[in-house]
Amino acid sequence: MSTLDPVAVFRMEAAECLEAIEAGLLDLTHRLDDKDLVDAVFRGLHTLKGSGSMFGFDALAAFTHHCETAFDRVRKGEVPATAELVAAVLAAQDHMRALVDSPDADHGDIGQKLLAQLQAAVGGHAATTAAVAAPVAEVAAPASTTWRIRFSLPANSMANGTNPLGLLDELRDLGECTIRANTSAIPPLGELSPTELYVSWDVTLTSDQGRSAIDDVFIFVMDDMELDVQEIAAPTAVASSAPAPVVAADPIPSLPVAAVAPSAPVVPEFKPVEAVPVKREAAAADQRQAKAAENVRVPAERLDELMDRVGELVIAQSRLSQLASASTDIALRSVSEEIERLSGELRDTMMVLRMVPVATLFSRFRRLVHDLARETGKVIELVTDGESTEVDKTVIERLADPLVHLVRNSIDHGLETPEDRLAAGKSEAGTVTLSARQAGGEVIISIKDDGRGINRERVRAKAESSGLIAPGQPLSDSELLQLIFAPGFSTAAAITNLSGRGVGMDVVKKTVEALRGAIDITSVPGQGSEVSLRIPLTLAIIDGLLVRVGSGRYVIPLSAVEECLELSLEEDLRSRGRSFISLRDSLVPFLRLRDLFRTGTKPDVHQKVVVISTGTERVGLVVDQIIGDHQTVIKSMSKLHNDVATFSGATILGDGSVALILDVGHLVIAGQQQETQMRVAG
Repeated sequence: MSTLDPVAVFRMEAAECLEAIEAGLLDLTHRLDDKDLVDAVFRGLHTLKGSGSMFGFDALAAFTHHCETAFDRVRKGEVPATAELVAAVLAAQDHMRALVDSPDADHGDIGQKLLAQLQAAVGGHAATTAAVAAPVAEVAAPASTTWRIRFSLPANSMANGTNPLGLLDELRDLGECTIRANTSAIPPLGELSPTELYVSWDVTLTSDQGRSAIDDVFIFVMDDMELDVQEIAAPTAVASSAPAPVVAADPIPSLPVAAVAPSAPVVPEFKPVEAVPVKREAAAADQRQAKAAENVRVPAERLDELMDRVGELVIAQSRLSQLASASTDIALRSVSEEIERLSGELRDTMMVLRMVPVATLFSRFRRLVHDLARETGKVIELVTDGESTEVDKTVIERLADPLVHLVRNSIDHGLETPEDRLAAGKSEAGTVTLSARQAGGEVIISIKDDGRGINRERVRAKAESSGLIAPGQPLSDSELLQLIFAPGFSTAAAITNLSGRGVGMDVVKKTVEALRGAIDITSVPGQGSEVSLRIPLTLAIIDGLLVRVGSGRYVIPLSAVEECLELSLEEDLRSRGRSFISLRDSLVPFLRLRDLFRTGTKPDVHQKVVVISTGTERVGLVVDQIIGDHQTVIKSMSKLHNDVATFSGATILGDGSVALILDVGHLVIAGQQQETQMRVAG
């Protein structure tokens, strides 16, 4: 049985913690006086620091400590929360990610620069506070109090990730400390479990900090431990000649120095970042255990392996169904139908397991928009819609970079400066909207802005000067706008950090096409632009329409099929030279797949036309026979076939033969180009 690497578990939990911190900081940008948000960010930084120290990420813990201290001062009202402080901690958070991913790498002086920026964000307020407090200090130094702290942790604390030595170190940071360990509960050696904690502690602390500082040390284990804090000496001035009295602790064996000195803890076989609470009350314990059982963390590669097995099962079930249909054995047919039902349910369940909401993708852009607004000086509002729409996890991963390019492009090229927007009668703040919705077997993700729109004259001029189109070449509005996705195309007047090199939109198109998707773009001058990505819900198993062309069989993704028509031999002969069919008062171009694939066979007497579409564009595909629907397990093409644009993959049929999957987007473009050429020739 494989075990999880504790460091890998920490990195996973740290990534989630950093995401929560970032979300809190971005919310705080709009509500600087929200105390709950300040507390949430502080707790996140405190957790990250403690966990990093526990797992040996000392550089991370030391760096995060400064950010935690800054927010602790905000939390206590010593300094106000400002946009500069939020920006400084956001920048510091990127360095924290680097320290998590590469703790041993040389990060140069980045950390020092970020800490200087953080100090500048709170330094002015700190100086003011110190100046006000200085006259008071001349009269009386800060008062100190002696506390007696007794605490014990649950027996399974260390196994669940709590480090008692870290708690003792935090108490030492508060002031002069005397620590005694109570070892009376340690059982005989034969009964001792190395994963259980038997020691409790008695601490005498003299500090100028209040009770709240002590509670903060135990903030994340407070519910599960036994804690007794008592004030055993009244507050006295530090400047007083008489030292603060310290009440002697009970005669408990002293803890050896080596045991309480900071050291790397023994890492158990599995440790989450925070302790798993274990309530003493039976009812509360049962309730928490039930809640913990609701979610199970599974590595993504295991889901991929399981998806491959389900795909193979679907193929085997298809072969069994074919054998059963050709057999007269009733028992065999019954078993085949039962296996077909079970494999279908398993397939559907597996597809759901791979689905994740696009909220995980959209949430990344809050930080991007925040940073770009500061960089460009524009006022930008990000609006998201349809975040609960679910997409295959692989699709989510591969869409991240294209969406970054599109959002940056909308902000740089689309949105105007506040002055220009006000002059145009618009609000000062520009809006970028990210939305997602499901339509059949695909999801449509749109990026919309309310900016100036696309300047078609500049696009045409740039395309003609780059040789992408001939001067004066007639193009539809859709074809003209699609030119912005050509390699090296850019209308930017100068190269900046955001744009100008003409590589971003080309990357978008290539990635979307690799996902078997398509891009639609619309733009209204003065009102804004919208780019829609039409992406399959999943990349693993799709519903397909199995057709025959000559002696070969091919699969058309069913989500792209609009309807099927019959094309007789006489109509086929009459349409030679124009390749159009009339479909409800509109002409639709069609491609003869028999000619495209060069089958060398004669057409069937009753051919069929399968009308497919991507967005508003339609094209017909002439095939010899429509065999029927088919559960298609997609297999990638080999590297030798990367340049074959007509096909997006292959699948194995029930009889063991291979059928190629048609690339709908490429065929629609080919059909539209054929239509344009024929209109120009006509």
